[in-house]
Amino acid sequence: MNPVLDAIKMRRSVRSYESKSVAKDIIDKIIEAGNQAPSAMNSQPWRFVVVKDTAVKKKLLKAALPNAAKILEGVKDIDPERYESIKKRYSELEDPIYYSAPVVIFVIGAGRYADHSCPLACENIMLAAHSLGLGSCWVGFGSMVTDDAEIIKLLELREDDKIFGPIVIGYPKVYPDPPKKKSPVLKWV
Repeated sequence: MNPVLDAIKMRRSVRSYESKSVAKDIIDKIIEAGNQAPSAMNSQPWRFVVVKDTAVKKKLLKAALPNAAKILEGVKDIDPERYESIKKRYSELEDPIYYSAPVVIFVIGAGRYADHSCPLACENIMLAAHSLGLGSCWVGFGSMVTDDAEIIKLLELREDDKIFGPIVIGYPKVYPDPPKKKSPVLKWV
């Protein structure tokens, strides 16, 4: 099989990591892959913040958890089964947001092209991590930290910035089985 198509097919969202550190040169390769993503008008409206410091990750978790809990409460009535599943996972994990991953990469963008371009950088990051034997997971709840002044300062967030990651990265403790995928909705014209 084609190695690019194979990487796309085999990459998974990993939520269980070994405590083993990821070397800086590997992170640099992953960031470079993100930087090589296509962008609208070649604007490259992204920047990256790599968090490895345990104390900073704890601050991020403390800021994100209450906001994630608010969102989850809204899921209770809409999808009770999913709510119970997520609630159970949250009660079992020390870090149900960033999954105690050794690395958290924030993809931050601003400007008119960021919404179209930054998600492409995120996908490149996850595919690069997979190709280097690492697991990754895009964690939406992990972006819910912008009401904490200390984190805004740490991430150097400006008023017009938007967090498109964060993406957690590390060596998988457990590599999940592929989820069942629906057939694509497709129309040939």
